[in-house]
Amino acid sequence: MCYSGQVEAAYREYLRMTGATLDLPQFEEIYGIRLSDPSIRISRGLDRNFDHPKTDAERAIRALIDQYRAAAAAKIETELFTQTRRLADAERKLRQKPTKAATESRRIAGDKIAAAKGRLALLKNAQPHPLDARIFPMHYAPIVLHADGRKVVRLARYHCRPAGKPATFDRHYPGLYNARRDNLEKFWREQFGAQHALMLLTSFYENVERDGRNAVLHFVPRPESTMLVACLYSEWVDPKDGRRLLSFAAITDEPPAEVAAAGHDRMIVSLKPGKIDRWLSPKGRSHEELQSILSDREAPYYEHEVLAA
Repeated sequence: MCYSGQVEAAYREYLRMTGATLDLPQFEEIYGIRLSDPSIRISRGLDRNFDHPKTDAERAIRALIDQYRAAAAAKIETELFTQTRRLADAERKLRQKPTKAATESRRIAGDKIAAAKGRLALLKNAQPHPLDARIFPMHYAPIVLHADGRKVVRLARYHCRPAGKPATFDRHYPGLYNARRDNLEKFWREQFGAQHALMLLTSFYENVERDGRNAVLHFVPRPESTMLVACLYSEWVDPKDGRRLLSFAAITDEPPAEVAAAGHDRMIVSLKPGKIDRWLSPKGRSHEELQSILSDREAPYYEHEVLAA
């Protein structure tokens, strides 16, 4: 289902591979909202596009990133102070009289201090990290779509909330980052044939069960290539305040033999480069033509490694 993916974070690669233009005002809007909305999660890999801004718009986004990181660092440092004090209190109590409660408090404080230090180091570290570009459901990622007669790159949430549905739809349908191909003309009928997009991935991750335990598999196409993942999107409008939410789902289909043998039963659909324009301009095309685009897709060998069990 592509529970997690390694996004092609360099937005210039989006522009090169698809011929799209970057909607910088929309990026700036989302980055601005992130300052006060913790539900907006954007990867550090995407932030890195603005490490060396060249235009006023890029400098404005860079300033928003700096504000966000400063606020996040201050919050972590406050947590560190609180847990350090908790640890000291627990150790003082243990010196006076060992108790189960004080022992547990020391353990919890120690764990939280270690986690907070790790988050703070990652936040302040200027060096690239393997996790920088990884996204999960409810994270934001760049997608390519048609708007105003041109292809544009915009930020969208990886979990689709269809227009007109209540906000509680997210909770009631937690799997809407995955648009099953056999359901495109049913559940996704409002989006299929109307609102198509692309997400660029360099690899993806899946959870599978092995010997009664969860294992995380990391799949990489061989030879290495950037996957043009077929997606559907929707723009939801809050009936209360008019705020807009652009969100999307990746289309999945039956897996190739090597993915099925690894233990997973779904597979994202990676389009051929020559099919991009037809996929992104679906209006006026029959469902049969659109389905044929999904069928005639890239078929590399997907090598995998087990990351965790």
